[in-house]
Amino acid sequence: MSTLKYYKLSSVTPPHPEYLRRTEARMMQLQKYHKISQEYVLPIPYLCQIYHLLNLKHLEQVHNLSLKGLKVGDVSKFEQTTSGGSVKFKTTLHQSLNILRMWRQPVVEVELTLHTPYTIELTIPIYKGHKITIIFNVLPLGDNMHKLFIDIYSDLKFPSPIMQVFLHCAAGVTLLEDLPYLYKLANGNNLHRRVKSTQGSNRDTMQLFKRYIDLYGSSLEQPHSLGAVELRPLSSSSY
Repeated sequence: MSTLKYYKLSSVTPPHPEYLRRTEARMMQLQKYHKISQEYVLPIPYLCQIYHLLNLKHLEQVHNLSLKGLKVGDVSKFEQTTSGGSVKFKTTLHQSLNILRMWRQPVVEVELTLHTPYTIELTIPIYKGHKITIIFNVLPLGDNMHKLFIDIYSDLKFPSPIMQVFLHCAAGVTLLEDLPYLYKLANGNNLHRRVKSTQGSNRDTMQLFKRYIDLYGSSLEQPHSLGAVELRPLSSSSY
């Protein structure tokens, strides 16, 4: 649970305790399957990262190198929770030489979950009922900076050192692909325009970000200096 330790200590004003409790509970459930942890300090507002992670289409639009040939299909299920929600959606690998075919079927249903305003989970089915789960924790550090924690879990029976090397490389390549997109979002009013566009959109692929706006939208109108610490506290109700 080292990620959570640093997640708490890295902020002068940590996220609300109820958000931390929910994140800790989920990471404890997955702990025995933990494979790798990574963390990055990025000179980009944290809301850019949240928008990026909750936009399903970024998987095919931004990651055309690491996820070459992947297409995001229909959303089959959308559920709301008190602090977020989840969507299930189909992803298809169209290219037979895609390296991801070593790990998964050409067509699988992926689940994306917003646990709290700072914690997002992506779960990907792989062969024989196994899964790879990625937990993203996004911690605001100031007006235009955040720390991104990435924890990857899997119940796949595969030599751990080999798998860890593969996952570290894959996560690093994915982040490199993200950076130009994130910098573009952070430039001028690009993020604000996209948020406004999302509010008036009926696209299934943006349902989870619309849920974020519904729950925490007041923070999007606040000065950056207030950041995420001003998000509404949750009640202590369960998932």
